[in-house]
Amino acid sequence: MRVIAGSAGGLSLTVPNSVTRPTTDRVREALFSSLGERVIEARILDLYAGSGALGIEALSRGAGSVVFVEENERAAQTIRDNLERTRLPAEVRRMKVSAFLNGLATGENRDRFDLVFADPPYARDDQTRAEIADLLASEALVRSLASDGLFVLEGMDGAALPLNAKTARWTVLRERRYGGTRLFFLSPLSGSPE
Repeated sequence: MRVIAGSAGGLSLTVPNSVTRPTTDRVREALFSSLGERVIEARILDLYAGSGALGIEALSRGAGSVVFVEENERAAQTIRDNLERTRLPAEVRRMKVSAFLNGLATGENRDRFDLVFADPPYARDDQTRAEIADLLASEALVRSLASDGLFVLEGMDGAALPLNAKTARWTVLRERRYGGTRLFFLSPLSGSPE
């Protein structure tokens, strides 16, 4: 895996074996092509960050800042190593995504983000489906977005978003499919908490 473009373009990234399922180069290239200039100077939150490939690509392409949130210690260390290799500064928080978002809700983190990336475990079982539903239901996640912020959720092709009464705080702006991966571009519904 490598950084595709920007100041760190061409540099290889380490992937923690068997701990993560990294976003492929093809999907990252398509995602950042779609986002275009929106990335420049953006404040970005990378949830379930894995190897850090999404956030590092954003930094390489001119993002203003990235906060990586990753629960697994080996993966979090891999992100730190990849940041050192690419000489890109960022904050890495080793903690559960739910704990980080709860911190946002209680005011420990007052940042608002222009872009939020989330690549949670694919919904192959009840536990991971519930985690994705909880993420979509998170008022703190909605509040973490800037007024024109965008939430990009990566999932397995063929899996539907669990949008129901509890999670229906999002508008799906568009969906894109790349092989076995689907990207959902989401915006908070009008009237969602600010």
